[in-house]
Amino acid sequence: MSFLLSETILSTGQTLQLVEGDITSEATDAIVNAANASLLHGAGVAGAILRRGGSDIQRESDEWVEAHGPVSHAAPAWTSGGSLPCRYVIHAVGPVWGDGNEDAKLAAAVSGSLDVADGLKLASIALPAISTGIYGFPRERAGRVILAAVVDYFAKRASGLRLVRVVLFDRPTVSAFESAWHDQFSA
Repeated sequence: MSFLLSETILSTGQTLQLVEGDITSEATDAIVNAANASLLHGAGVAGAILRRGGSDIQRESDEWVEAHGPVSHAAPAWTSGGSLPCRYVIHAVGPVWGDGNEDAKLAAAVSGSLDVADGLKLASIALPAISTGIYGFPRERAGRVILAAVVDYFAKRASGLRLVRVVLFDRPTVSAFESAWHDQFSA
């Protein structure tokens, strides 16, 4: 079960929501997986998606990497949703904290995910707190980057997306993203 924490309608018409819940339960057209460049889904969000969505997601991921090579920050891969309630999983590679240029790489992963969703002609998408787990990106900073990247994406291009849900799993991440939300939308 998920809980709506905050919602705003962007000046471009899209609804942006901050949600506490499990991204694998989201019935949006697509969910975003916090992936690695090789699309080996073992731990964190990726592991949860694979456990709930089934082995087809890993098989399709392996086929993607074989056909296209490692996934970059700006050009996410996509697979079916397997047995998840969503139609697609968009596999975005976030930055590892300490590798340099982390904010730009995280923003590229977010805008790349939205771009893939637009390419698939989707109306709704759910994003996790990309890179805040084992990749070590500070949560509140990630919240500011992710929210700003969503707003910036829609400000720069026409989009068929109508709903973006940022889905957060644990209390520390929720608190950090609520602070970032307040900074972005209440100032």
